[in-house]
Amino acid sequence: MGPKLKIIVVDDHEFFRKGLIFVLNKLKYVEVTGEAVNGQDFLDMLETVPVDIVLMDINMPNVDGAEATRRALGILPDLKVVALSSNQDEVSLEAMIEAGVKGFLIKNIDKVRLDKALQVIAQDKPFFSEEFLPYFTQKYVNVKTPANAIAQLSKRELEVLQLIAQGHSNQEIADKLFISLRTVTNHRASLYQKTNTNNTAGLLSLAIKNNWVKL
Repeated sequence: MGPKLKIIVVDDHEFFRKGLIFVLNKLKYVEVTGEAVNGQDFLDMLETVPVDIVLMDINMPNVDGAEATRRALGILPDLKVVALSSNQDEVSLEAMIEAGVKGFLIKNIDKVRLDKALQVIAQDKPFFSEEFLPYFTQKYVNVKTPANAIAQLSKRELEVLQLIAQGHSNQEIADKLFISLRTVTNHRASLYQKTNTNNTAGLLSLAIKNNWVKL
């Protein structure tokens, strides 16, 4: 077994925080290296406590999840921050997206789903609890998205879509498919047009909801 996945849990509700840590400790590949009650406490430990993934509550006193995420990524750009939420408050979710989170987990997530989520996120891929998909679909996907949109996508566009869902950058997609960066950009534009989506979040939420990609 390789090095353990180092995780910090940031949440101001002690009962939830301790419960989540208890579940995390049951995963053999995980090491909980720290816990914090708010964003400022987390930032204070960031430069001295090793961490790969941060499970970050959104609404906290002193420094909230969005601000803590923004500052943390300014210090450690490769850090993977995942938002924890018990609801789908649009303003809060939007703030976390803009701050740069890797995904969203619903607070009542069970061990099996948590296990899957961590393994996906550890590979630098986005992960969204299913409960959040209606929000992302409503927010980012045009209501006029055709039901047969998948039929309009070419084989190459589906390959690009799958690699996008796996978290690959445009350059990585170009390298994997042996095509130019400009071609990848054109395929992305075509995917947005054919699905009536505006950005990657919308495209992925639609693709995941309709099982167009494998995560």
